[in-house]
Amino acid sequence: MEDERTLSILVTPEHLPPINPSPWYAFRYSAAEGGSLNVNVRYLGARHRYAPKWRGRGDPSAFSVVIANDASSVSITLPPGEGVVSGQPLLTSAHYDNLLAQLTKSGGGSRIVIGQSQDRRPVEAVHLGSTDAPRLVVLLGRQHPPEVTGVFAMDAFSLKIAELIRSGAIDGKQFQFLIVPLLNPDGVARGHWRGNLGGTDLNRDWGIFKQPETRAVHDWLASLPAQVQPVLMLDFHSTNRNLFYVQGDEANAQGKAFLAAWLGGKENAFAGYPFKIEPRDANSGSGTTKNWFSATYGIPAYTYEVGDDSDPLAVRAAAEALAQNLVPSLVMPPKE
Repeated sequence: MEDERTLSILVTPEHLPPINPSPWYAFRYSAAEGGSLNVNVRYLGARHRYAPKWRGRGDPSAFSVVIANDASSVSITLPPGEGVVSGQPLLTSAHYDNLLAQLTKSGGGSRIVIGQSQDRRPVEAVHLGSTDAPRLVVLLGRQHPPEVTGVFAMDAFSLKIAELIRSGAIDGKQFQFLIVPLLNPDGVARGHWRGNLGGTDLNRDWGIFKQPETRAVHDWLASLPAQVQPVLMLDFHSTNRNLFYVQGDEANAQGKAFLAAWLGGKENAFAGYPFKIEPRDANSGSGTTKNWFSATYGIPAYTYEVGDDSDPLAVRAAAEALAQNLVPSLVMPPKE
């Protein structure tokens, strides 16, 4: 407390050194009339990334933000009254409870618990399609707590898939989907930058499986009957721009055909949502989801990255269009 109307906050990662410069924060405040409230947020081991969002009771025009020249801190001016400030929209467990219910209802699927987190929170999923459908698509989300724009994409993508299954546009006897929208429930609940309660970046634990959250997905996959084979994995994230990390030279003919059919030539096809395609074996040997699924099953395994500041409506529209074309792209024969 610097004075009666000025507060200083130090934002630190869940463990040092920070895994990634993603300083995530959220706080609630109450300030009596008598002038604006000033909050100075300083980051330890990182630079400013997420623009503060405000909601509450008070004059919205009194809310302002000034970022330090070196991005080591941000000064926030808040109107008197009550409010909440957060670095990204607050999508808590209630959001996922609603999403899972929608997916179950609209897609005629089942809501399942595939494991528990370090803090004994359920790792929940929705299963769509027949349990003996031979082709499995895996959709994963929220491994990294602050990456909320990726949530917007995954929500829209998953709901469109459920709609297509319900309408018969996707044959649920041929394709089944495992949808895990909140893989890091502890990190989200506790406001972590990137890790789970075990101090681990879950997107570096694949193939290692020391953490219960990633192990839950692995064990569910290991329990599948022999006739069911994964054919695609998408892992939804956020970064500073819209892009897809895809397989590079290691992709087989079928994977190259899928990439060409699903994303090829569409980089500027969606209004307000241009994207890049990066075909490379990034972070080789580091335990990423993308690399583990690709190496284990020989399938396309992509990291679906959404820009931090991408327009939510454009994000949703692009995700729906990509979901619409997913299965038609998967069933195309490999090009000679």
